[in-house]
Amino acid sequence: MAKTVQIRDLDDNVYRALAQQAADDGLSVPELLRREATRLASRPSMSQWLNRVEKQPLRIGAFDTVSALDEIRGPWPKPSTTAISARP
Repeated sequence: MAKTVQIRDLDDNVYRALAQQAADDGLSVPELLRREATRLASRPSMSQWLNRVEKQPLRIGAFDTVSALDEIRGPWPKPSTTAISARP
């Protein structure tokens, strides 16, 4: 059986943004909210997701991490050939 949900004290700016998004998608606000509630309900909660992720073995090691960072950063700068003189 279908259920009804009522949201109270919704800011005017939030409702205007929802109405605009609904209009952009050719939907009414209730249709937009129904679609988004369905999408939200189909995803795990943050705690469910964290529990699932914590149980998975770590698949990447330090070498892979450093290699990926080196690839992003580019080559190391060449050392300076000028000698640094010590102060007297």
